[in-house]
Amino acid sequence: MTSSFEFPTPLARPSDAERDKALKVLRDGVAMGRLSHDTFIRRMELALAARRSDELAALTADLPSEGRFSRLVFGSVEAVSGFTERLRRTWRAERLPKLLLPHGGTGHPLRIGRDPVNGLRLTHETVSRVHAELSRQGGIWVLRDLGSTNGTTVNGRRVIGAAVVREGDQIGFGQLQFRLAVS
Repeated sequence: MTSSFEFPTPLARPSDAERDKALKVLRDGVAMGRLSHDTFIRRMELALAARRSDELAALTADLPSEGRFSRLVFGSVEAVSGFTERLRRTWRAERLPKLLLPHGGTGHPLRIGRDPVNGLRLTHETVSRVHAELSRQGGIWVLRDLGSTNGTTVNGRRVIGAAVVREGDQIGFGQLQFRLAVS
C-alpha cells in the first residue's frame, strides 16, 4: 500500500565552501573578461541567495572552473610580479639620496620644511613651510609630521602624528624621498 502523503526529499542547501567556490569562479570570469561587471554583480547576488547547489552550478555553468594548470600559470605570474615589484623597490631605495641623522642628537629637534628658518630646508613645492621634525628621544629617533599638506612617509606609509625611524628607512616629505643614514 502506498501512502497518499509522499513528499519529495529536499536538496541540501549549499555549504559556505560551495558558495565561496562559485563566487571565485565568478570573480575569475570578470578578471578574464568573460563576464561584464553588471552580470557579475547580478550573479553574485543570486549566488548569495541560492538555496540549492544546482542553482549555484547554473550560475557558473558557462564559465571555466580553474584547473590545476590554471592555478600553476596564475600562481607563477603572481610570484614573478611580486618579485619584480620587490626588486624595483630595492633598486630605488639604493638610489635615493641619503639624509644623515644628526650625530649624537642635540637636545633640540631638527625642523624640516621650505621656510628658511628650518634646520633642513627643502625647496620643493610639495614640501610645507614647516613640514616635519626629527628628534632623538631616549636613544631612538622620532619623525613627527607637523600637519603638512602633502604628508610625511616612512617606508611608504603615511605618518600620522609620529613614527620611530632607523638607519636605512625610506622617508618622504611630499614627493621628495630620502634614505636615512648615520653620519
